[in-house]
Amino acid sequence: MYKNNSVWRLFASVKLALVTLVLIAGTSIIGTVVPQNEAIEWYAGKYGPEISQLIAILDISDMYGSWWFLGLIYLLCINLVICSIDRFPGVWKQIQADGLSFGEERLGKMSNRLSWEVKSSATQVSSRLEERLSGKGWKAKRKTTEEGILLFGQKGAWTRTGVYFVHASILVIFLGAVIGAIGGFKGFVMLPEKQVTDKIGLYGGGLLDLGFAVRCNSFSIDFYANGMPKDYTSSLTVIENGQEILTKTIEVNDPLTYKGITFYQSSYEPYQDFVITVKNPRNGAEKFFTVPFQKQVNWPEEGLRFGVINAKMRDQSLVSSKIWFTDDKGSPTTVWADDGAQTTVKREAGEYLISAKQMYATGLQVAKDPGVWWVYLGCGLMMFGLYVAFFMSHRRIWLLITETEEGAQILFAGSANKNRPGFESSFVELTEQLRDQ
Repeated sequence: MYKNNSVWRLFASVKLALVTLVLIAGTSIIGTVVPQNEAIEWYAGKYGPEISQLIAILDISDMYGSWWFLGLIYLLCINLVICSIDRFPGVWKQIQADGLSFGEERLGKMSNRLSWEVKSSATQVSSRLEERLSGKGWKAKRKTTEEGILLFGQKGAWTRTGVYFVHASILVIFLGAVIGAIGGFKGFVMLPEKQVTDKIGLYGGGLLDLGFAVRCNSFSIDFYANGMPKDYTSSLTVIENGQEILTKTIEVNDPLTYKGITFYQSSYEPYQDFVITVKNPRNGAEKFFTVPFQKQVNWPEEGLRFGVINAKMRDQSLVSSKIWFTDDKGSPTTVWADDGAQTTVKREAGEYLISAKQMYATGLQVAKDPGVWWVYLGCGLMMFGLYVAFFMSHRRIWLLITETEEGAQILFAGSANKNRPGFESSFVELTEQLRDQ
């Protein structure tokens, strides 16, 4: 048979599974230590030409997609499948085993057993015990033998398959990873405030057209007293076919997702430019402008000119800016305004509302992973399988009622494939309930 084949025995070996798992776990560390998806010149500059050549040969720059790492994954999958095929028939035989085929000699050898006598006929006793077992959730089967009346009940026979749920979960997780690798992508875009893009740069090179556009409406950042970033958020709008589809403010661990593509807040880049917003309350006209530092910009429709001529900084954070403003009617006005705060500029023709903030670009990691739900399913299946494998057991009980001169003798025996101390306690408790009749 194929089970006697040396190749089959190798792939059905538990040792092979353990070795493969250790290799996968050990080599995964490389992917966390060596930066991924960098150019070969970068590795040469950091590690030297010999090491960079080894990195190129072994595809360590894309380790989780390298031929040898994927080979280990495939080897583990094959091992799990063959292990399951090799061992499952025996497990299924145990699940389907006929408990009514057990005799007194075999029951008398079980570690959990107890016998007592009652002054009732075997038929009466068996009926009462069967009813009592049913009330405790044990659906008993009955068989009349030469030795007497045998009752058999079991719970959790299916729990013997717990390990196979774990095997299946690993395969489902790997399936999700393959689906994600084939149909997904990972990329990055640095998107300045008020600007729109419909393309991202892919890790490993190249551009990808998203099929829709994303605009960064605004970026805000808070700093600690020591100047370190405390929190930063971006307001993003998805635009498709000229229509604004949705707007969301994202932050770390709270991304935006549209059509299966997720935008994660990952970084930022400050510019020396400013975003100036001007509003004319008299006619409701409002417009924003990107203005280089100490340069002026025009708003011809309103006849206005303005710019930022000075700024106060605290470490990396802009505190306030000095705005120069004129409508060419009288002397220009200068006013200090906190970063992003709206202030009023009074002119002879009326008042204007103006604000200025330092311009930032938001760094977005962009990813599409159509296999992620398979991965979630696999993780859930694994948790279920581990719970079944470690915390549930197949419990079986037998009651052999033998006719005697004074009534009947009862032999009560039971076994469990796991958690035997816990079953022993349950067995003692069930014994007391059965004897109390």
